[in-house]
Amino acid sequence: MTDTRRPSASPNSPDLPGSQPLTGSPRPSRRRARPRATLLALSLTAAALLGAVTAPAHATTATRNVTPPGAVTCQGKGIDPKAKIHYRTETFVKAPLNTLWKLHTDVEGWPSWQASVTSMKRLDPGPLRAGSRFRWTTPAPATPTTPATTLVITSSVQQVRHNQCIRWSGPAVGDGLRIDEGIHVWNFIKVKGGVLVRTEESWTGKQIEADPATSLTYLAPGLDAWLADLKTAAEV
Repeated sequence: MTDTRRPSASPNSPDLPGSQPLTGSPRPSRRRARPRATLLALSLTAAALLGAVTAPAHATTATRNVTPPGAVTCQGKGIDPKAKIHYRTETFVKAPLNTLWKLHTDVEGWPSWQASVTSMKRLDPGPLRAGSRFRWTTPAPATPTTPATTLVITSSVQQVRHNQCIRWSGPAVGDGLRIDEGIHVWNFIKVKGGVLVRTEESWTGKQIEADPATSLTYLAPGLDAWLADLKTAAEV
């Protein structure tokens, strides 16, 4: 759960009409991410690495029912603009777009390069596409108001455009902790020398909205770590 960086070019992600099934090509070789403190991530992610270009992340408490400027979207859909908890970040990855896309959308391979993803299961056959569902788990550390637990996240793909964007949503449930809905959006923008990866995620739910500041302290580093792991795996 969907994340400061300063790319050489940071274009706003375009509205991306239409959707296409994702290809199920074999995953590129990759090394496992180094162990790190597990933080909430949905999907519901980063230190500057060699060759990286960073950009400032954005975390706000949006109240208007409109898509804010610079929001990450897919087919015109973004996060919940009314969510009290949301975070946006981006990074530059020095790797081919197709390699990065396959790595990220082969969800069954996430545990091989994300230390925070402890299990993953597709809930339907075929290529990942709009309507596809997958269930995954990630440890959630204790907070001042909730115990340490394992979150079970059921994600449903809402929009997707091959090699450009993907958006999914779903609940995350653990012992003593519940996120009613996380919405996570990703953009992959080909730029000179690699790919600009932009991501934004929102959380909603009565429990986590009771303390938005604490929730954000887990969402933001979780997305930063996700991006760092994706970058490390893609640049092998």
